[in-house]
Amino acid sequence: MNAERIEAALRAAVARVSAPPCPPGLRAALRAAVLPGGGRLRPHLTLAVAAACGDDAPALADAAAAAIELLHCASLVHDDLPCFDDAAVRRGRPTVHVAFGAPRAVLAGDALIVEAFRTVALATGPADRKVQLTAALAEGAGAPFGIAAGQAWEEESSVDVDAYHRAKTAALFVAAARMGALAAGGEAEAWAAVGEPLGQAYQVADDLADQLSAAADLGKPVGQDAAHDRPNLARRLGVDGALMRLESLAADARAAVPDVPRRHLVTGLIDAAVARLLPAALAEPLPRAAVG
Repeated sequence: MNAERIEAALRAAVARVSAPPCPPGLRAALRAAVLPGGGRLRPHLTLAVAAACGDDAPALADAAAAAIELLHCASLVHDDLPCFDDAAVRRGRPTVHVAFGAPRAVLAGDALIVEAFRTVALATGPADRKVQLTAALAEGAGAPFGIAAGQAWEEESSVDVDAYHRAKTAALFVAAARMGALAAGGEAEAWAAVGEPLGQAYQVADDLADQLSAAADLGKPVGQDAAHDRPNLARRLGVDGALMRLESLAADARAAVPDVPRRHLVTGLIDAAVARLLPAALAEPLPRAAVG
């Protein structure tokens, strides 16, 4: 059900941003950046948190979920550019800059960021919540804490690894959890404590995959961190150390879920996400902390 809500909201946003008189090349680049997508973990987190908080404004929750995924898709388009990763493949297909050229990729990413904010602005729901959602989205997108800052850490000669991982990856998970709560009138900061460790767990899993997975399994290049001399916890801690870190972060995320009647919707999503993120070579279930 949530998957259908997410895809419907994303299709509506893409139709809006790519409608005539949008130039045909940009229209194609926008569609390729978003449809079809990956696991949609961030919007699933948004809707799970909204449901746990009562989901009393589902149209607003759908808009929040779509906005966070549009922002994520934009970040992937920009991350793949020649000036950053210079990646040729994403989700098993040519990256946007390979298929449509770097100028269109830059513009497509920019347009998707703007569309994320418009999606929230146009949604049906209480005005005060929409203002709060806009602020949460901006914090996840920009600086000093958001994904723009995360990308910028890669340009520094000395990297604060914790700040880098928090901004590069965890920021959108924090925004996704906060926006789910805000859309439903819940307490955003209580849920931010769920998004932070879950986002960091995602980064550890991504570091492991970059070290251990085959490109065909991931649908994107591997060995990128070594090639670009970027921090990688699997290299720094070793595979066993990174797995222990992943387990600890997953347990922290589950433990942080507020004591609400439908908390199982979020703890279940965390368990499923961590299991799915593990590289195939390590795909044995992690021990589950006794947090319910």
